[in-house]
Amino acid sequence: MKSLSLAALVAAFAAGPAFAHVTLETQQAPVGSTYKAVLRVPHGCKGAATTKVRVRIPEGVIAVKPMPKPGWTLETTKGKYEKPYDYYGTPTAEGVTEVSWSGGKLLDEHYDEFVLRGYLTADLKPETMLYVPVVQECEGGAVERWIEIPAAGKSADDYKFPAPGLKLLSKK
Repeated sequence: MKSLSLAALVAAFAAGPAFAHVTLETQQAPVGSTYKAVLRVPHGCKGAATTKVRVRIPEGVIAVKPMPKPGWTLETTKGKYEKPYDYYGTPTAEGVTEVSWSGGKLLDEHYDEFVLRGYLTADLKPETMLYVPVVQECEGGAVERWIEIPAAGKSADDYKFPAPGLKLLSKK
């Protein structure tokens, strides 16, 4: 019976894209709070090893600080926000808009996590989804663009390359 259960588990994970995309470990958080985003990368690109992970920071997420990763080069891109946000009483009009980890090698048969933290401003709307577009670059020029944001009435399950989503909750 144990071998049947293991076979079923392996088949479930190999079955389709629902288990194969980049996801957030914690998939809900209140607005007006600090959020630790743990992006789970479960595979490479069609057999090729991952060599770069780029994350676009959504509008309304500020004060972003990525976690360095041994063996990878960490880079941030800074820019202006669409409007100033309140960050503990201080107006904040610019900050990190993209984070990338590169130079490492995550084999297709391995899994890893890429971590950053940021502040979910009170301007974000509770009971909605916030999407975090991720581009995964691999050896040989292969690319997986996890950037599809569901249209109204759709869910991430309706897309081949959905962006990781975070359900925003009311401020505590």
